[in-house]
Amino acid sequence: MPTECTPRLFAFEAVGRRVVVACFDGGAITSNAGALLLGRVDRGLNLTRRFAACFIDRRDPALCRARG
Repeated sequence: MPTECTPRLFAFEAVGRRVVVACFDGGAITSNAGALLLGRVDRGLNLTRRFAACFIDRRDPALCRARG
């Protein structure tokens, strides 16, 4: 059953002078398409690698073992 409280347009913070808006009137769509899009964007912009570079791993490698 569709909800009545979901706005048709959702505004995000502007990027420079550009307005960023999401529209949720796509009808019946797949729920995993967002993951596919995010994966593609991640490969193009290296988002995960750049985000991981923000953290310092202070663990002692001698005390860690890889899972696998």
